[in-house]
Amino acid sequence: MEIQVTIVDREGVAHKVMAPTDMNMTIMELIRAYELAPEGTIGVCGGMAMCASCQCYVTAHEQLPEQSDDERAMLADAFFIQDNSRLGCQIYLKSELDGLTLTIAPEY
Repeated sequence: MEIQVTIVDREGVAHKVMAPTDMNMTIMELIRAYELAPEGTIGVCGGMAMCASCQCYVTAHEQLPEQSDDERAMLADAFFIQDNSRLGCQIYLKSELDGLTLTIAPEY
């Protein structure tokens, strides 16, 4: 199954992309797959919640999983934090996230 996700890149351009829900992919991996951020600027730690390079602002969705302690700790030390900040590496693509809209946080 696939879901639709809208990702606003760091240039402000919105991309409506299709995302598989059966591959255990994360938002960070989806951004990389569609090359929506320059190589080496997203998922620097490989998805271990240790760098916040995949921080994004979730602008439309209520079905997100709870933040883990690791995600909360990393966001506490990250730049450009907003109330809706999440780490893309910690959000797995699932059918209940169909229609998710997010903006990639600025690079620091």
